[in-house]
Amino acid sequence: MNFENLVITNQNGIGQITINRPSKLNALNVATIQELHNAFENLDENSEIKVIVITGEGEKAFVAGADISEFAHFSIEEGAQLAAQGQELLFDFVENLKTPVIAAVNGFALGGGLELAMACHFRIASDNAKMGLPEVSLGVIPGYGGTQRLPQLVGKGRAMEMIMTAGMIDAETAKNYGLVNHVVPQAELLEFTKGIATKIIRNSPVAISKAIKAINANFKDGVNGFDTEIRNFGKCFGTEDFKEGTTAFLEKRKAIFNGK
Repeated sequence: MNFENLVITNQNGIGQITINRPSKLNALNVATIQELHNAFENLDENSEIKVIVITGEGEKAFVAGADISEFAHFSIEEGAQLAAQGQELLFDFVENLKTPVIAAVNGFALGGGLELAMACHFRIASDNAKMGLPEVSLGVIPGYGGTQRLPQLVGKGRAMEMIMTAGMIDAETAKNYGLVNHVVPQAELLEFTKGIATKIIRNSPVAISKAIKAINANFKDGVNGFDTEIRNFGKCFGTEDFKEGTTAFLEKRKAIFNGK
């Protein structure tokens, strides 16, 4: 599939999505959100892809926000619909993908850009990265899950401060807050991220997908995460990967998983 605003590569089980709108600092518009949905869906359905890495083109920005020109004159109903559709199509979709998704944050991740990074399963930042949710400075609030995921990651108080001040934090602060897992020089970002992806690939894809479900369940209203863990733990016992993993352990060899 050809994309106007994305570049997709696939190597050694790692699918990479690069948002390619450098003249707009890779800002998210409606077309790019739809393309991202299609790209994630295609990679998730490809059995050869074990990990997805998403990053931005250039050295300035991961995603510097949403394309404000598209919604500056929206009505109340249109604004609510924009948020609902975006969350369903991309942000919630990414969070619940069965394939692990790592955000390689290579610069500014603001507004919808930070919301996209937070929807990924975890984040790695370059040392020049800056992150924030500046929406209140425009008279609006984060609409793609930012008011929900940021407190989950950094705590209520820090999230309140970041959102209310509309300020940015640097990469080291983001790491101290728990917003990103690692900070590395920009030139090393993709290599470092793919190094972690390679470690993930060694393990059972089917077990990882069930772990994602169990971990996410703890953050969903009305869902008992412990029950979700128990069910998915049990389901693992019926997989070929479980049989291979336990057999390989007992035979003192490395397991070769087929993701079934």
